[in-house]
Amino acid sequence: MKILVVGATGTIGTAVTEALTARGHTVLPASRSGEIKVDVEQPATFDALFAAEPGIEHVVCCAGSGSLVPVDDGTDEEFTQGLQGKLLGQVLLLRRAIPRLPDGGSITLTAGRIPETLRGSAFGVLTNAGLEAFIAAAARELPRGLRVNAVSPGWVRETLAALGEPEGGTPAADVARSYVEAVENADLTGRTLVP
Repeated sequence: MKILVVGATGTIGTAVTEALTARGHTVLPASRSGEIKVDVEQPATFDALFAAEPGIEHVVCCAGSGSLVPVDDGTDEEFTQGLQGKLLGQVLLLRRAIPRLPDGGSITLTAGRIPETLRGSAFGVLTNAGLEAFIAAAARELPRGLRVNAVSPGWVRETLAALGEPEGGTPAADVARSYVEAVENADLTGRTLVP
């Protein structure tokens, strides 16, 4: 299968690309900094990518982030950044993929698990919960047997290690298996997978 992986240069995206390639799929690794350019905060880049790369059967998005900003602090722009990139950017990617994917194709997006006791987590919780609710509802509306799912990883071991926390987290390779399942399991739609 020909699979577009958006955010392929990040920790999760690299693991997903490796896992899908190991299973014999043709992977197009795309990111803001990679050879194939795409930016979830710039929806026009999706159009250019789909025009340049026909025949994509599945889309996986591992991109999008937001700031940990407490509700009573920060700027409106810091709050809306998460909405634009993590939530709306992925929603717009799905909308642009729908007419370009073949019957039975799929889109897998990335939500997340943020400890609600972590100060500054409220907006991330809002964004991720919104994305998960959207996935469940959108799955019922997709035409032609198209599927949509999300993967909702918590802390990734490699990310924690880079932050100086050598303990805890789920290895990126284990997280990647959930993305592979979302792509390959033709019966799976409207679901949020938690590695």
